Amino acid sequence: MTTPPAVGKKAPVFKADSQLGPVSLAALKGKHVVLYFYPKDNTPGCTTETQGFRDALTEFENENTVILGASRDSLKSHENFAAKQEVTFALLSDPDETLCTQYDVIKMKNMYGKQVRGIERSTFLIDSTGKLVQEWRKVKVPGHVDAVLEAVRNLNAAKQD
Repeated sequence: MTTPPAVGKKAPVFKADSQLGPVSLAALKGKHVVLYFYPKDNTPGCTTETQGFRDALTEFENENTVILGASRDSLKSHENFAAKQEVTFALLSDPDETLCTQYDVIKMKNMYGKQVRGIERSTFLIDSTGKLVQEWRKVKVPGHVDAVLEAVRNLNAAKQD
Protein backbone atom coordinates (compact mmCIF):
# COMPACT_ATOMS: atom_id res chain seq x y z
CA MET A 1 0.00 0.00 0.00
CA THR A 2 1.50 3.33 -1.00
CA THR A 3 1.11 6.44 1.09
CA PRO A 4 -1.19 8.97 -0.50
CA PRO A 5 0.47 12.18 -1.67
CA ALA A 6 0.53 14.92 0.96
CA VAL A 7 -0.07 18.61 0.33
CA GLY A 8 3.13 20.51 1.06
CA LYS A 9 5.36 17.55 0.12
CA LYS A 10 6.95 16.55 -3.19
CA ALA A 11 4.35 15.17 -5.59
CA PRO A 12 4.79 11.53 -6.63
CA VAL A 13 7.07 11.49 -9.67
CA PHE A 14 5.62 9.79 -12.73
CA LYS A 15 6.17 8.87 -16.35
CA ALA A 16 3.20 7.88 -18.47
CA ASP A 17 2.20 7.52 -22.10
CA SER A 18 -0.33 9.91 -23.59
CA GLN A 19 -1.91 10.42 -26.97
CA LEU A 20 0.81 13.09 -27.50
CA GLY A 21 3.71 10.82 -26.48
CA PRO A 22 5.44 10.12 -23.15
CA VAL A 23 5.01 12.63 -20.32
CA SER A 24 7.06 12.86 -17.14
CA LEU A 25 6.69 15.16 -14.16
CA ALA A 26 10.47 15.74 -14.19
CA ALA A 27 10.30 17.15 -17.73
CA LEU A 28 7.69 19.70 -16.60
CA LYS A 29 9.88 21.30 -13.88
CA GLY A 30 9.52 25.08 -13.96
CA LYS A 31 5.81 24.84 -14.84
CA HIS A 32 2.82 24.27 -12.58
CA VAL A 33 0.95 21.05 -13.35
CA VAL A 34 -2.75 20.37 -12.97
CA LEU A 35 -3.16 16.58 -12.96
CA TYR A 36 -6.79 15.52 -13.02
CA PHE A 37 -7.99 11.94 -12.80
CA TYR A 38 -11.31 11.00 -14.37
CA PRO A 39 -13.12 7.66 -14.56
CA LYS A 40 -13.62 7.11 -18.29
CA ASP A 41 -13.33 8.69 -21.75
CA ASN A 42 -16.59 9.63 -23.48
CA THR A 43 -18.79 9.51 -20.36
CA PRO A 44 -20.92 12.58 -19.59
CA GLY A 45 -19.14 13.93 -16.47
CA CYS A 46 -15.67 13.17 -17.79
CA THR A 47 -16.45 14.78 -21.14
CA THR A 48 -17.81 17.92 -19.45
CA GLU A 49 -14.79 18.14 -17.13
CA THR A 50 -12.32 17.65 -20.00
CA GLN A 51 -14.14 20.25 -22.12
CA GLY A 52 -13.87 22.67 -19.19
CA PHE A 53 -10.11 22.25 -18.98
CA ARG A 54 -9.88 22.44 -22.79
CA ASP A 55 -11.86 25.68 -22.88
CA ALA A 56 -9.73 27.26 -20.14
CA LEU A 57 -6.41 25.95 -21.50
CA THR A 58 -5.14 29.34 -22.72
CA GLU A 59 -5.87 30.88 -19.30
CA PHE A 60 -3.92 28.06 -17.60
CA GLU A 61 -1.05 28.42 -20.10
CA ASN A 62 -0.94 32.16 -19.35
CA GLU A 63 -0.37 31.15 -15.71
CA ASN A 64 2.62 28.89 -16.64
CA THR A 65 0.49 25.79 -16.07
CA VAL A 66 0.24 22.49 -17.92
CA ILE A 67 -2.99 20.45 -17.84
CA LEU A 68 -2.78 16.65 -17.75
CA GLY A 69 -5.80 14.35 -17.72
CA ALA A 70 -5.43 10.74 -16.57
CA SER A 71 -7.62 7.65 -16.66
CA ARG A 72 -7.28 3.89 -17.08
CA ASP A 73 -8.35 4.13 -20.73
CA SER A 74 -6.05 2.91 -23.51
CA LEU A 75 -4.00 5.23 -25.71
CA LYS A 76 -6.36 4.43 -28.60
CA SER A 77 -9.35 5.48 -26.50
CA HIS A 78 -7.54 8.71 -25.52
CA GLU A 79 -6.64 9.41 -29.15
CA ASN A 80 -10.30 9.10 -30.18
CA PHE A 81 -11.57 11.10 -27.17
CA ALA A 82 -8.99 13.87 -27.72
CA ALA A 83 -9.80 14.07 -31.43
CA LYS A 84 -13.55 14.14 -30.83
CA GLN A 85 -13.28 16.78 -28.05
CA GLU A 86 -10.46 18.77 -29.73
CA VAL A 87 -8.24 18.27 -26.67
CA THR A 88 -4.68 19.50 -27.25
CA PHE A 89 -3.24 18.63 -23.83
CA ALA A 90 -1.95 15.21 -22.82
CA LEU A 91 -4.35 12.52 -21.64
CA LEU A 92 -2.30 9.99 -19.70
CA SER A 93 -3.10 6.33 -20.18
CA ASP A 94 -2.81 4.32 -16.95
CA PRO A 95 -4.22 0.86 -17.74
CA ASP A 96 -2.16 -0.84 -15.01
CA GLU A 97 -3.18 1.81 -12.43
CA THR A 98 0.43 2.76 -11.56
CA LEU A 99 -0.30 6.48 -11.61
CA CYS A 100 -3.74 6.02 -10.01
CA THR A 101 -2.12 4.08 -7.17
CA GLN A 102 0.63 6.70 -6.68
CA TYR A 103 -2.04 9.37 -6.26
CA ASP A 104 -4.43 7.11 -4.31
CA VAL A 105 -7.45 7.68 -6.54
CA ILE A 106 -8.70 4.08 -6.93
CA LYS A 107 -11.68 3.69 -4.60
CA MET A 108 -14.62 1.35 -4.10
CA LYS A 109 -17.66 3.02 -5.63
CA ASN A 110 -21.32 2.11 -5.93
CA MET A 111 -22.45 1.61 -9.51
CA TYR A 112 -26.09 0.68 -9.85
CA GLY A 113 -26.03 -0.94 -6.41
CA LYS A 114 -22.83 -2.91 -7.02
CA GLN A 115 -19.44 -2.22 -5.42
CA VAL A 116 -16.86 -1.58 -8.14
CA ARG A 117 -13.25 -0.37 -8.09
CA GLY A 118 -12.91 2.85 -9.99
CA ILE A 119 -11.23 6.21 -10.21
CA GLU A 120 -12.49 8.79 -7.75
CA ARG A 121 -12.58 12.05 -9.72
CA SER A 122 -9.63 13.97 -8.27
CA THR A 123 -7.38 16.89 -9.21
CA PHE A 124 -3.89 17.71 -7.99
CA LEU A 125 -2.07 21.03 -8.32
CA ILE A 126 1.70 20.64 -8.41
CA ASP A 127 3.81 23.79 -8.33
CA SER A 128 6.80 24.57 -10.57
CA THR A 129 9.20 22.98 -8.06
CA GLY A 130 7.33 19.65 -8.03
CA LYS A 131 5.55 20.21 -4.71
CA LEU A 132 1.91 19.20 -4.28
CA VAL A 133 0.19 22.43 -3.23
CA GLN A 134 -3.49 21.53 -3.42
CA GLU A 135 -5.75 18.55 -4.03
CA TRP A 136 -9.42 18.15 -4.75
CA ARG A 137 -11.03 14.78 -4.11
CA LYS A 138 -14.56 13.57 -4.90
CA VAL A 139 -14.72 16.36 -7.46
CA LYS A 140 -18.08 17.63 -8.65
CA VAL A 141 -17.66 18.86 -12.22
CA PRO A 142 -19.69 22.12 -12.19
CA GLY A 143 -17.40 25.03 -11.25
CA HIS A 144 -14.38 22.78 -10.72
CA VAL A 145 -12.19 24.14 -13.53
CA ASP A 146 -12.81 27.70 -12.27
CA ALA A 147 -11.78 26.68 -8.75
CA VAL A 148 -8.56 25.10 -10.06
CA LEU A 149 -7.77 28.16 -12.21
CA GLU A 150 -8.31 30.42 -9.19
CA ALA A 151 -5.93 28.25 -7.13
CA VAL A 152 -3.28 28.54 -9.87
CA ARG A 153 -3.70 32.32 -9.98
CA ASN A 154 -3.42 32.49 -6.17
CA LEU A 155 -0.27 30.37 -6.35
CA ASN A 156 1.29 32.77 -8.87
CA ALA A 157 0.18 35.82 -6.88
CA ALA A 158 1.79 34.37 -3.74
CA LYS A 159 5.04 33.80 -5.64
CA GLN A 160 5.13 37.50 -6.59
CA ASP A 161 4.73 38.73 -2.99
